[in-house]
Amino acid sequence: MRYLTAGESHGPQLTTILEGFPAGMPLEADDINNDLSRRQKGYGRGRRMQIEKDTAEIMSGVRHGLTLGSPIALVVKNNDWKHWTKIMGAEPLEEGQEDEVKRKVSRPRPGHADLNGAIKYGHRDMRNVLERSSARETTVRVAAGAAAKKLLSLVGVDLVSHVVEIAGIKANVDSSITLKELKERTENSPVRTGDPNVEQEMMNAIDEAKKNGDSIGGVVEVIATGMPAGVGSYVHYDRKLDAKLAAAIVSINAFKGVEIGIGFEAASKPGSQVHDEIAWNKEQGYHRLTNRLGGFEGGMTTGMPIVVRGVMKPIPTLYKPLMSVDIETKEPFSAGVERSDSCAVPAAAVVAESVVAWELANALVEQFYSDRFDTFAAEIDKQRAYAREF
Repeated sequence: MRYLTAGESHGPQLTTILEGFPAGMPLEADDINNDLSRRQKGYGRGRRMQIEKDTAEIMSGVRHGLTLGSPIALVVKNNDWKHWTKIMGAEPLEEGQEDEVKRKVSRPRPGHADLNGAIKYGHRDMRNVLERSSARETTVRVAAGAAAKKLLSLVGVDLVSHVVEIAGIKANVDSSITLKELKERTENSPVRTGDPNVEQEMMNAIDEAKKNGDSIGGVVEVIATGMPAGVGSYVHYDRKLDAKLAAAIVSINAFKGVEIGIGFEAASKPGSQVHDEIAWNKEQGYHRLTNRLGGFEGGMTTGMPIVVRGVMKPIPTLYKPLMSVDIETKEPFSAGVERSDSCAVPAAAVVAESVVAWELANALVEQFYSDRFDTFAAEIDKQRAYAREF
């Protein structure tokens, strides 16, 4: 499976093309729009979320609610486009119109792609960079992930994402809580946390950052249950599924770190407190007595829950901007300000869930016969049975 996205933050639409879905898989626009709505929620979101009410149109690859096996094209229209038609239009400017087109960006914002992208592509107007490097692009990555989540749900794989930290305030979620209960808690939490005891404290931190013209980051966690054992590979570095998940998480805008299972904590512990003992019984088959390695050994799934965390830095667009240098005059200035959030960690949890879902679905499609959905699902069931009886 693969997908491409296209579109600018203030362009007419965002588009993604998904390739590799089995034919005969149920898929409807509502499956995608539910996750697009989840991405737009979360305490600390900016005014853009009040303008855009994201919904996806399925333009190809699905007929009468079933995938065809051909590429699936999804489109999300930008409602704000009507205010940007001259600034972001595709047509060449006529002579003398250059001055009419405002919003030229010559002051790069620290922490953004602005300056590096301008140097790479030779853009003197850095709007050409920031329009594509914007986190607005994650809208269609969530759309792609929602389609992947549909595939996973139909073969018994479930996912949940939640916020485990904002601005140093850490959630403490009871380890005995079920995935269903955690999902219910996070969906009802303004900051998508499973710990109601820190919810207000996190919201207060977001309010304080907004008041100060600042931004704050945090840590999100994605848990996936139901993946059969032996998915991925130990044979080559680029086929290790945990490596693919790590790359997917860090590819999200503003994410700077990733860990699987206990992650960096493993560096301070002896091996006896890191590795997971193996057991077997008739009901479960092989299983681990703990899950410190987050569902992976040797780049492959163990059948235990997959646990992935990502670190999101504070958003670099600040209403109390840092100093920068104007690329035209080379004079120091306060960096330009674009519309932004004071904290996007709750929304980023949904994006993380989406990219994890895509990689898990892709790994299954690569490993099992996937031209037809019915045979694909049957092969996964066979793999689960084989692992239990091995």
